[in-house]
Amino acid sequence: MPHNLLAALDDERYGAAGLARAHDAAVRAGYTLQRVDGPDDLLAAWIDLQWPGSWWSSEARAGSAWVAHRDGAIAGFAAFGARGLRFPWLRRWHDRTDVGIFGPYGVGAADRGRGAGEPLLTAALCGLREAGFAFALIPAVDGAPLIDLYTMRTAAAVVDTYAYDDGRRRRATILASGAGTNARNVMERVRAGTLPLELAALVSDRPGAGALDAARERDIPAIALAWDRETETRAAFDARIIEAVAATRPELVLLLGWMHLLPAAFLERFPETINLHPSFLPLDPAADEVLAPDGTTIPALRGAHALRDALRAGVAWTGATVHYVTTATDRGSVLVRIPLAVGTVTSETELRERVRPVEFAAVAGAIRRWSFER
Repeated sequence: MPHNLLAALDDERYGAAGLARAHDAAVRAGYTLQRVDGPDDLLAAWIDLQWPGSWWSSEARAGSAWVAHRDGAIAGFAAFGARGLRFPWLRRWHDRTDVGIFGPYGVGAADRGRGAGEPLLTAALCGLREAGFAFALIPAVDGAPLIDLYTMRTAAAVVDTYAYDDGRRRRATILASGAGTNARNVMERVRAGTLPLELAALVSDRPGAGALDAARERDIPAIALAWDRETETRAAFDARIIEAVAATRPELVLLLGWMHLLPAAFLERFPETINLHPSFLPLDPAADEVLAPDGTTIPALRGAHALRDALRAGVAWTGATVHYVTTATDRGSVLVRIPLAVGTVTSETELRERVRPVEFAAVAGAIRRWSFER
């Protein structure tokens, strides 16, 4: 069961002298500490690479962070002071002006146990005290070892215990145009009880799509909507899609390989529509470039042929992003994104297979985040 911990910040170790000692401890361990306030694209990309399927980069972006560097590369981070987070374990604390949020907090796999963690933790708590908070909330701590660790290091006490899963299964309708590989993965995770959804239906605009077979095999209603462009206008077809999806009464619409551009009327009717896109998109929807985990800048490959475009552009990174759908193609706010090195792959088919597990993780993480934020 996850827990929230509360730590008092009136201790001398969280003042200016404590921060100076944190810097000294970091240097002795071979690290330097740097504070960042607000969005930091390189830190966000590094977080997404280190913890694939998480949304920690969005949380870190919502506040400040102390970052540990070793040999010029990021080794770990501790975020603090995030604002506007909508997770249920924070609701009780939204109106407490004396409580600041600590975390997320993590050290990269290659640097764990080498002395970066303690200075980062102290520096972040110092940052909360400097901002005027009397207490630090350390949320979503899962497991006795971590609770004991925070208790020992910060004298924090458990103040909340809760369950991630409230038992509710939210109705979701999948829209898919192709073989349905990602749809199958979602169906299997739902069947296994690891995703909090009730699948209402799968809708496809291609009657021969494998996604329809995947739904039928699992006794999920499968709805085929063919569009004869010679006899039916686009507006009429779009209206049929809206009508069909509305009949399934979804709380969430999942676009998993859906290739038909949806009209504004669909998004007005179903604002909780999210899409899987096979590239590493920027967290800023207006940006046309994205910083990769290695610090290189690559184009934000939007549109229907992102994998092919990645190979043609010769970029070193691709990945998967799940984002809210808007009328601007692939420019909705990001729920989860995961970067992936292209490596030596040279064909679109090979790259698609390489990206597939990353897509599975991104979709699962995005559904969990969406559910939590309800």
